[in-house]
Amino acid sequence: MISSLRGTVLHADVDAIVVEVGGVGFHVAVPVDFARSARVSEQVVVQTHLIVREDALALYGFATREELEVFVQLLQVTGVGPRSALGVLSHLSVDQIAFAVASDDDAPFRKVSGIGPKTAKLIVVQLAGKLAPPATAATRAGAAAAPDDVLAQVTQALVGLGYPERVASETAADTVREADEADRSHVAALLRLSLAALGPARGGAARG
Repeated sequence: MISSLRGTVLHADVDAIVVEVGGVGFHVAVPVDFARSARVSEQVVVQTHLIVREDALALYGFATREELEVFVQLLQVTGVGPRSALGVLSHLSVDQIAFAVASDDDAPFRKVSGIGPKTAKLIVVQLAGKLAPPATAATRAGAAAAPDDVLAQVTQALVGLGYPERVASETAADTVREADEADRSHVAALLRLSLAALGPARGGAARG
């Protein structure tokens, strides 16, 4: 198993790079942001996963170990292959994926090319409880924030989950205004209340 590569970028494409290690060029499929940031002749370290098939060997690579671990978890979901899993990590960060799964929200996954409604729902169901909690300030359970920061953080979290900015901003403002005093400085609590307020019907309409 090739678990990582350290070498020089020989070529960068839309969703792949070629890394030279010891005179050998390895073609590695990577998330779009990784490929976009890669610079020819620069040194890179890539966390990799090797897919072995009868007719081919394929390397998939990521900038962090966390992305690699989520990729491997996605491969365990029924109907998700390597390209679809890579597509998810090209469109969503590790925290956004964990957010969506924890919130039982399949909408962000339905926006990924090749992921249909059934597969999106399976991702949420089959990854439940398997991902590390989001590490951003907006999602740390019980984390307190200054009042001036609360609204912006809740709004940003909702936008990250796929809601339009206007809907996210209005919902966050309503939630902060109506929440109990004890919840008003806790972003995680406000996010849960905001998602409950949006609900499946309202959220679906807003994103449609």
